[in-house]
Amino acid sequence: MELNTIYNENCLKTMRRMPDGFIDLTVTSPPYDNLRTYKGYEFPFEDIANEMFRVTKQGGIVVWVVGDATIDGSETLTSCKQKIFFRENCGFNVHDTMIYLKDSIPFPQEKRYNQIFEYMFILSKGIPKNFNPIKRKNEWAKVVKKMSHRQMNGDLKQSHLGYRDESNCGNVWQYGTGFAKSSCDRDAFAHPAIFPEHLASDHIYSWSNEGDLIYDPFGGSGTTAKMAHCLKRKWIMSEISAEYCEIARKRLEPYLCQQHLI
Repeated sequence: MELNTIYNENCLKTMRRMPDGFIDLTVTSPPYDNLRTYKGYEFPFEDIANEMFRVTKQGGIVVWVVGDATIDGSETLTSCKQKIFFRENCGFNVHDTMIYLKDSIPFPQEKRYNQIFEYMFILSKGIPKNFNPIKRKNEWAKVVKKMSHRQMNGDLKQSHLGYRDESNCGNVWQYGTGFAKSSCDRDAFAHPAIFPEHLASDHIYSWSNEGDLIYDPFGGSGTTAKMAHCLKRKWIMSEISAEYCEIARKRLEPYLCQQHLI
């Protein structure tokens, strides 16, 4: 297969040409619920999930960003059903359940609290082979705290705990949404549902290394492909809509010397 390439086709067709254990990391946000018919195209989740497991390398990761629609007064629970299918039917480990927290809402709610998050399921094929944690400064750095621990015989033993300068950040990640926050690429916003560039880059940095191969089976406006390129990774993008492929091609042109569209 050609790398650094947009494939204008169903992602199943793309993946079925891939050998086993081909992809280091997948970062994607699929259509779901009332979006499962995508510009008239179908979204066969179970077939796609099984192919993703096959083409993922041992130790590789799939980042699956998804939410739930509310239909007839109830959340659909599609996200939970998909997470269970990935583990019970495909063989992925659910390595982590992270939260993508949005700083704004496009559609305020009248009868419930505003929906401002989506899930980010971190699915691993075995033990993750890469983890480059994003760090945060520790407010308690250089502070030594006295602690006591109850011993088996009932006595208290005093000890001292020193805090590190930095620690791994939490698994709730907040991002700005909208123009100049999700992206400064005007072309990207011709797509109706882009996710923030920083979301893609944070996951690509966390779960892969330079030179690794990144895949997005629902490439949309090309966010994952762009950030993979910026972080010196190779990439493949599938997108079934010719219209969205053209958006991605225009968006990626300034960043690439040569852009392929198949």
